Amino acid sequence: MAQLICQDLTLGYDGHEIVTGLNFEVNAGEYLCIVGENGSGKSTLMRTILGLQAPMHGKVLTGDGLQRNEIGYLPQQTLVQRDFPASVWEIVLSGCQGRQGLRPFYSKAEKQLARENIHKMGLDALARRCYRELSGGQQQRVLLARALCATRKILLLDEPVSGLDPRVTAEMYSLIDALNKQDGITVIMISHDLDAAIRYADHILHIGSKVFFGTKQAYLKSDAAHTFDREGEAQ
Repeated sequence: MAQLICQDLTLGYDGHEIVTGLNFEVNAGEYLCIVGENGSGKSTLMRTILGLQAPMHGKVLTGDGLQRNEIGYLPQQTLVQRDFPASVWEIVLSGCQGRQGLRPFYSKAEKQLARENIHKMGLDALARRCYRELSGGQQQRVLLARALCATRKILLLDEPVSGLDPRVTAEMYSLIDALNKQDGITVIMISHDLDAAIRYADHILHIGSKVFFGTKQAYLKSDAAHTFDREGEAQ
């Protein structure tokens, strides 16, 4: 059953349309990679799914019991965010805010969930460290642990390996793949890395001058794939 349904979406800003007529569904446990040329609307689509930006036309619907506050999100980091003066523990625990409601304090269950996700991401030894003292790869694992505190169902990841070296990139992809394959968490990831998209995802959404949604096997045979080289730049 579909967890996320996008119907006839038109996306854009300031009255300018970026992409029109976008239709796709994501079922529980699937791994969808969103690819396309720079400026094609990938991040705009993710913000629209999250409810941070309204579509110019069409609808974003949730199903299979998914609530909007059950979507975990790992955005692209800015330089200011990388220098955030909080501890790893504080940042990961803040992912439980959507569960708090009107309570002023985190519950024992929420604190335990934060500890579990810190452990899952291999961050136990760093829990009391200041976030801005960490490496880029460590920071991304902190943010992934935070996103996991918000959901056990679906993760939205916007370029989660941007700026990471090849070894750390491989480790991050492996962590995300395990969350999908072993924990059954649905993954929707924006990526410029077409090789990784084809390796890990089971479905591809390509937006840009051509639009495609389907299995990665069908994508490789499509015209859309031929407009996009292996470095993620338009030909």
